[in-house]
Amino acid sequence: MNGQEPPVPAESVPAFRLRWLLPSAVAAELYPERVKGRYPRRTLRDWIVDFLCFLIAVTIGLLVAENLVQEPDVPEPLIVADQVLGALSCGAVWLRRRWPVGLAAALVPVGLLSTTAAGAALVLLFSLAVHRRFAYVAWVAGVSLALAPLLFWWRPDPELSYGVSIMFTVLMTATVVGWGMFVRSHRELLLSLQDRARRAETEAELRAEQAQRLARESIAREMHDVLAHRLTLLSVHAGALEFRPDAPREEIARAAGVIRESSHEALQDLREIIGVLRAGEGEESGRPQPTLAALDTLVDESRAAGATVRLANRVTDPRAAPASVGRTAYRIAQEGLTNARKHAPGSEVTVCLTGGPGEGLTVTVHNPAPAGKVPAVPGSGQGLIGLTERATLAGGRIEHGPDDAGGFQVTAWLPWPS
Repeated sequence: MNGQEPPVPAESVPAFRLRWLLPSAVAAELYPERVKGRYPRRTLRDWIVDFLCFLIAVTIGLLVAENLVQEPDVPEPLIVADQVLGALSCGAVWLRRRWPVGLAAALVPVGLLSTTAAGAALVLLFSLAVHRRFAYVAWVAGVSLALAPLLFWWRPDPELSYGVSIMFTVLMTATVVGWGMFVRSHRELLLSLQDRARRAETEAELRAEQAQRLARESIAREMHDVLAHRLTLLSVHAGALEFRPDAPREEIARAAGVIRESSHEALQDLREIIGVLRAGEGEESGRPQPTLAALDTLVDESRAAGATVRLANRVTDPRAAPASVGRTAYRIAQEGLTNARKHAPGSEVTVCLTGGPGEGLTVTVHNPAPAGKVPAVPGSGQGLIGLTERATLAGGRIEHGPDDAGGFQVTAWLPWPS
């Protein structure tokens, strides 16, 4: 945004400070944001390695040149041309990182004319094996070995026989190629491990984001389940006050009291949920969560709001129900009563609970068809989706839908361990 370079993460700073120990090609893969230009800059390690390679090429070239000068049958112009080509080949070692294929291929015909370029040819073949695929290495090394008999026939070694010279050349070429392929495989292994580490870090971040998203969704469902019940009570009593302004003072006072209490409860629930969001705590924090034993209070609240609710609680000891089962059953009944007030106002709602330890808990909420036409409520159906997720997470199942008479029924089964 402000044109400045983004800061390097703290955990990557020590590794980046050791970048000078890595080859430039590897460092460019590990830290691509640090590469400026088409080719990566040499690291300190590259300078040291290139100098040693240049020194090896020059040393081999000088040894060959000394033997070449001592041969009486070699013309002076050929010796000069051999040494000039050898010197140029040694200088090409410094460019081997930028053009490994071209320089290695160019040294194949040069090797027929200059024996002092043998050291540079081996160094460039090694660099080719490190930086390029095996196909390039096979072509260059194969052509070079195919021309070796011609070279030693034309310019035989004064100290070694023809056959030994060819065998020595094959051995040196195989050693250089094998060493270069080993270095290449080692670098690929290093890059693959680094890629795995980055992928693992990315996957960990994605899992953390997914966990946060699931937590927010869970809190959103909790807000819907809790607040929808309170706000529905507010709507019912506010509507009664609006359409019956001539109601007795006792009914107006009772409705106003329910509105006040429901508003206070809704605000308290909202504060609790926001507190959970800020503290990052679980669902169990704050006020005690509703259980199966609190179902009577929920029904009483609905009755106080003017709804007709019939509770058939056939559970022997509701307090013995596990906390998760009781809380889920409470939310199912709460959502069923809320939906009945919104979609079938004035209808009698039946809440039935059966079951016990070992057989599970069955919760049924049923309301008949409304007496008249009820306008559609925006956002309908979201609560039932949340209930389905709740029941599934609790290890149970839930079914909901209209019946043959036009009513609506929600049936859920929740596991209750013995």
